Amino acid sequence: MPPRRPGPAGGQWAARAYGGGVAGIAGTHDLGPQSGRVLVKTGRIGLAARVGHDLTIEITRWSARVTVPGAGGGDIAAATVTAELDLGSLAVRAGTGGAKALTDRDRGDILNTARKILGATATGTFTSSGVTLQAEGTGTIEGTLALRGTSQPIRLQVTSPAPGRYRGSAQLRQSDFGIPPYSGFFGALKLRDEVTVEVEVELAAG
Repeated sequence: MPPRRPGPAGGQWAARAYGGGVAGIAGTHDLGPQSGRVLVKTGRIGLAARVGHDLTIEITRWSARVTVPGAGGGDIAAATVTAELDLGSLAVRAGTGGAKALTDRDRGDILNTARKILGATATGTFTSSGVTLQAEGTGTIEGTLALRGTSQPIRLQVTSPAPGRYRGSAQLRQSDFGIPPYSGFFGALKLRDEVTVEVEVELAAG
């Protein structure tokens, strides 16, 4: 689907659509952990689901480039986004539910399992194909996510809670990328195939 572009008022329309959050961000922005975070959230299913935990995992090493053409508020609908994710830099930040609290040993076991499944040097890349402005303060970024040699389309739902701050969320299926969801207790405890990726970044005004 081609990006929907603002009308004659260009950047002014985009600034209103994002609650003023795009003012002054035209240009190229190189981002990383210093300017935001990337989280992966998992769920569980199976007869023994109450034993496991819903996990929040952070990708601690990543880089992204956001290019907003134009001047001032820029033409958000023509913006491009690329990102590279180091999947060997995972850190377990939280685990909710479960029969007992998540321990440091549990965290270590989870990361060891992830390395075995993904590989210690695995990376993921994202390349946008279009940006669509929707209701006030919201929009979508569509593009392609590549993992383990497989590329799939992905759509980020984006909000701007404050000027220059952006939050994005997308759901994806591990199996679409050839990643088998974790299974334990002889199949009685499984991770859901669907995981949620959440991104939060801040773009400094130019």
